[in-house]
Amino acid sequence: MSQTDQQVSKPLCWVLVGPTACGKSAVAFELARRHPVEIVSVDSMQVYRGMDIGTAKPTMQERALVPHHMIDVLDPDQTCNVGWFSRMALRVTEGIQARGKRPFLVGGSALYLKGIIWGLMEGPSCDQGLRRRLCREAEKHGGHALHRRLTRVDPRAARRIHPNDVKRLVRALEVHELTGSPISGRQNQFEGPPRLGDRMVGLRWPRALLYDRIDRRVDRMMEAGLLEEVAGLRDRLGAQARQALGYKQLLAYLDGRIDLDEAVRRIKRDTRRFAKHQLTWLRHFPQARWIDVAEYDGLSEVVQRCEKALLVAA
Repeated sequence: MSQTDQQVSKPLCWVLVGPTACGKSAVAFELARRHPVEIVSVDSMQVYRGMDIGTAKPTMQERALVPHHMIDVLDPDQTCNVGWFSRMALRVTEGIQARGKRPFLVGGSALYLKGIIWGLMEGPSCDQGLRRRLCREAEKHGGHALHRRLTRVDPRAARRIHPNDVKRLVRALEVHELTGSPISGRQNQFEGPPRLGDRMVGLRWPRALLYDRIDRRVDRMMEAGLLEEVAGLRDRLGAQARQALGYKQLLAYLDGRIDLDEAVRRIKRDTRRFAKHQLTWLRHFPQARWIDVAEYDGLSEVVQRCEKALLVAA
């Protein structure tokens, strides 16, 4: 059997995308109860043990009913990057296919999804000394300072990377300093055929309704004990985990830099900004079929609409 035939014989991956708070987890869980799939979380923060409320992880009961992967695989002081995540998730996905099940990738991180589906660019290994210097610069002057520098040396990459996305800014500047060439000139791996066949659907809401959902979810997280969760993890959070939405703002409160009302206000504001950024990046998936959730009457109808779209080429 040829390699092409082997790829065709594998169950086609399902993918569900959308911004934070759009309802992906509930839809994915219902679909997973109806079909022989295993869910692969594509979320850079759900990988961390103990960060449960703030990352909106599926409950232990849900995970007992439906297999979930790429959740609780790192301690909160460890680093998660797109390279490591993509390799691990691909390994998990291939294992699911080998068992005759369908991988169901669920998340809002476009870069991580692209890494899994298409693979990663060839680039220089990280330079820890250079990274530390750039990170210190970001801590001192903010991500906007790195973004301005990137605009001068690689405007194409700067247009793609948000000024608050320090990790990707650091990598883009690192590649430029190490090679003398822009990272955008190397990012052509997404122009070829994907290494995983997929059928993708996306959930979207009118902007005002999505922002209202975000605000109400933050309130529910606070009622569920997010502050206590952050306080309990405070001394165990590494540099990356400390930047997670909700954790960063509540750490500022615990450090006495802002009051609690201001921390909650910032969580809502920053989450709305993050959702807007996600929507911009998710446009990079032309194969996605978008479902306007507000047009349907409840979860059941949304699940049926997603099911119909996913089964078209299943």
